[in-house]
Amino acid sequence: MKTTQVAKEGEFTRDWYLVDVENKVLGRVATEIASILRGKKKPIYTPSVDTGDFVIVVNAEKIALTGNKLADKTYYSHSGFPGGIKAITAGKLIEKNAEELIRKAVKGMLPKNKLARHMLSKLKIYTGSEHPHKAQMPKKLEL
Repeated sequence: MKTTQVAKEGEFTRDWYLVDVENKVLGRVATEIASILRGKKKPIYTPSVDTGDFVIVVNAEKIALTGNKLADKTYYSHSGFPGGIKAITAGKLIEKNAEELIRKAVKGMLPKNKLARHMLSKLKIYTGSEHPHKAQMPKKLEL
């Protein structure tokens, strides 16, 4: 009888992937990125170990949202003080900080624990088409 293989840190390699999100729908891109960050596409996937790969996202300011989400979708934050709630629409968030829009979408698709925070640190997002990770030789990923 075979035993179940459990991945351990150092027994697997992490690849680097480059994703161009120009004119791609936010939710569909975020699900694929979250799956790669978790390592679910690898045969050695273990839920309790971070087996995922690094993801570089370029052209974040050119992401697409379907329907009327640019005006209707609202992101909230609260300072913790009474009356400290702030709201910003998706359209204004793209203008102000497009990287944060993608980061919030991917973060919502990861498990809510310490492991997810470690997975999210492997996500590198850039507004332009240039990135400083050429030395890692990322593989281009078509979504």
